[in-house]
Amino acid sequence: MSEDILVTIRDQIETNPIIIYMKGSPSAPQCGFSAQTVQCLVACGQRFAYVDILAHPEIRATLPQYADWPTFPQLYVNGELIGGCDIVTEMFESGELEPLLKSAAEAA
Repeated sequence: MSEDILVTIRDQIETNPIIIYMKGSPSAPQCGFSAQTVQCLVACGQRFAYVDILAHPEIRATLPQYADWPTFPQLYVNGELIGGCDIVTEMFESGELEPLLKSAAEAA
């Protein structure tokens, strides 16, 4: 694991209250899980940052070890890993996701 990449990842997570590491972009997701996760985020109405891991293979290779989470997408809120598609979707459907994102956006 490159120390430079770890610093980059840490900086991205710490400077963006809501960030998703995904395949593709929010307007053009490159996998169904990324698309579904982005739909949940967009429906909550808060701005979020993203990193296209397909365009950044070094981040794609390093992030699973950084967070001990093997799959993508990965959603971070206030520096904390929330989870991937299943967790984000469950939180959205239960009504937990929107207030979490709203408070993160307001605190930023």
